[in-house]
Amino acid sequence: MENPMKRLILFALMTFSCSIFADTLTLKSGHPDSYVVVKGDTLWDISEHFLNDPWRWPKLWGVNPQIANPHLIYPGDRLTLVFIDGEPRLVVKPHKRKSPEGRIHAKGDAIPAIDLSLIGPYLIQNRVVDGDWFDEQPMVLGGESESKHHIVGDIVYVQQVLTLGDKFGVYSEGREFVSKESEVLGQEVVLTASGRVVESGPISKIKLLSNFRETKAGYRILPIESDSLLSAYFMPKAATVTEPGSILASEKHLREMGKLDVVYLDKGVEDGVEPGDVFSIYRDGIDVVINGDGQPVLPAERSSYEDLLSGVSSDNAIKMPDIFRGRLMVFKVFDKTSLGLIMANKKTVRVDDKLVQPDSINLLKSFAD
Repeated sequence: MENPMKRLILFALMTFSCSIFADTLTLKSGHPDSYVVVKGDTLWDISEHFLNDPWRWPKLWGVNPQIANPHLIYPGDRLTLVFIDGEPRLVVKPHKRKSPEGRIHAKGDAIPAIDLSLIGPYLIQNRVVDGDWFDEQPMVLGGESESKHHIVGDIVYVQQVLTLGDKFGVYSEGREFVSKESEVLGQEVVLTASGRVVESGPISKIKLLSNFRETKAGYRILPIESDSLLSAYFMPKAATVTEPGSILASEKHLREMGKLDVVYLDKGVEDGVEPGDVFSIYRDGIDVVINGDGQPVLPAERSSYEDLLSGVSSDNAIKMPDIFRGRLMVFKVFDKTSLGLIMANKKTVRVDDKLVQPDSINLLKSFAD
C-alpha cells in the first residue's frame, strides 16, 4: 500500500501546486508598498524588493499593460504595489505633467531585465565545441609582424582560402570539460581577437580589428556567431531538467563564486536547457556517521573505520539536508553545457554544487521520496 499511497499523495500535491506554486506569487516579508526606479536598476533587482522568488518578475508585471514592455520603465518612475484579482502587481504611478513639454526620455535609457553589460561579452568570448571539430578549423600560421604576439591592426596569415570581407573570431584552446561520469562534454575555446579578411588565397590575410588578449600562431579561426548579440529581454522560467546538474567551472577560474559571476553548467541543449532557465544552487549535505557509542561523528572527525562504515551501510550514515546557496539564470546554451549568471547567492558557490529546479518544484519531490 505504501507506493500507491505515495503516488496518491504526490498527485494531490501536484494538483494543489498548480494553483499554489505555479500561479501564486509570494511577497517578501517587510516588502515596500512602492518603489522609485533608480539608474542601474533591473527588473530582477526591483522584484527582489517585493518577491521571495525575484526570478518570477514577469508575473509581477504580467497583466499590467503599462509594464508589458520593460522599455516603458524608466529611472524616476514610481512603482506601486496593488492587487488585481487577489494577485500582487506593480503599476506605474501616473505621471503629473509640470510643464507643457511633459516628460521626455532619451532613447535607450529604459531599465533592462538584467544588466546586459555583465554578460554580453561572454556571448562572444566563450564557446564550448567538439574538440576534434575545433582541431580541423583554419589555423593562424603567423603574421606580417615578426613578433610572436599579434594585436589590433596587425595582419595574420591563415591556412585557408577565405572569402574577402568576411569576419572571423580568433580562438585559443581552453579547458576540456568532463562530467562526473567521465563523459567528455566539450572543449572550451576563448576569443582572443576578431578580424576581417583583407586578402584571399591559399594563405589568406586577416586584419585584426579588436583583441581581448594577444593572438599567437596555432590559434584557430571561427565565424562570428549569429547569436553573439544578446537579446535585451529574457523571460525567466523554472528549469525543467529531470536530473540534477552541477557547476562545472567558473568562467574566471575562481574557486569560490558569488552574485554576477559567470559559470559553466554540465547541462545543455541535449538535456532540454534553454536561455532564461533558472536553477536553484545547493551544496550537498554532509553524511554524519553514528559511532559505536551512538554518537554522531562529522566527516572531518571520522576515522578510517568510520569512513568504511559510512560506505558499507546506510544505517551507519545519516545524510544532512542540502544547503541552499543561491540561484542562477542560463543565458547561453551549447550541446552538453551552458553558461549561466549567478543572480543571487546566500553563501559562496563552488564547483560541483548541485543545480536543481527552483524550490517549489523540489518541495513536491521531497514528498515522493
